[in-house]
Amino acid sequence: MREAPAVVPRWKEAVERDLAATLERTGAEAPRLAEAMRHAVLGGGKRLRPLVVLATAHALGADTSRALPAASAVELVHCYSLVHDDLPSMDDDVLRRGRPTVHVAYGEALAVLAGDALQSLAFERLFDSELPPGTVRQQGLVLARAAGASGMAGGQALDLAASRGATTAAELRRMQELKTGALLAASFELGALAAGAPPGEVARLGDAGRKAGLAFQIRDDVLDRTGATERLGKTAGKDDRQMKATWPALVGLDGATRLAEELAAEVLALLADLGPRAEPLRWLVQRLIERPA
Repeated sequence: MREAPAVVPRWKEAVERDLAATLERTGAEAPRLAEAMRHAVLGGGKRLRPLVVLATAHALGADTSRALPAASAVELVHCYSLVHDDLPSMDDDVLRRGRPTVHVAYGEALAVLAGDALQSLAFERLFDSELPPGTVRQQGLVLARAAGASGMAGGQALDLAASRGATTAAELRRMQELKTGALLAASFELGALAAGAPPGEVARLGDAGRKAGLAFQIRDDVLDRTGATERLGKTAGKDDRQMKATWPALVGLDGATRLAEELAAEVLALLADLGPRAEPLRWLVQRLIERPA
């Protein structure tokens, strides 16, 4: 894959600084909880979702500083979801981003509280914005819906209920559109709202985000089967051992790879008319499905 546009590393540094500053301002009353929250957020990560927020705003002609509160907010929601997803009652994983998961490092009870607190902190950061109040309200609704029962949490519930033998391609697609696609769709929409885009453009970019999220999850399913734990930063091969519904299980590795590529092409077609300022956003879409094992 070609090298990242020069602005992308700068945007990532801005997100890292903002996340660190946001976490520094919270948790004085419960230092151990604050430490667990920092462990969950500041231990690495691709930061794809916040970068999509910034790249979308940039593509539509806005200064990315307008989108930074939303970018950090969506990453805090994502990190909270990982903390809870790793719990013994969920995916029961011991490794995340190459380090012990939060419940391994701090205990299960504190991990639950850390996830809860990160979700609250996400909205605190989102509402601490200089955008017009109406825009911030819209962003809050977008993020809340993407994270809740009609979005990510609902997709996680469907994932828990699924079994390989009983899951069809349509059911798997719907589950992953909610579990992964909803938050990526929100990332596109949050950036568009920060740029003052009209409702039709926000909706169109949200559709691009849902397709990108599904492509990302399909690639994740492939990497779980083909990648190494050391490269992935999380335990490889868990999906097959837990008999989880995945695209390679349903359509094979080649079929899953083709489907991800087709979805990526659809996303890029939706972005084709945005001009050269959208090049970082196009690069991020390709990064979603071309990341190496």
